[in-house]
Amino acid sequence: MPVHEAHFRFTTTHAERIYRAIAPELSDEVNPRSTTQCWLDGTDTLVLKVEAQDTSALRAALNMYLRLVNVADEMQGLV
Repeated sequence: MPVHEAHFRFTTTHAERIYRAIAPELSDEVNPRSTTQCWLDGTDTLVLKVEAQDTSALRAALNMYLRLVNVADEMQGLV
């Protein structure tokens, strides 16, 4: 069965803080049809990789993780 995947690279001075904010969600995968990995590439780049069995599962996972990254980034402006 083909695997659908998406890779995102976020370059920001808050990469490490964003990673720490979303890390608990990464260890608690809720959808058996998708897997998500996230890591830091250097000090200013956060990499997000999502793989899924089908496009619906990919879309659902992307909606969740991109929203989490966005909220964590917006919170940096308030801190």
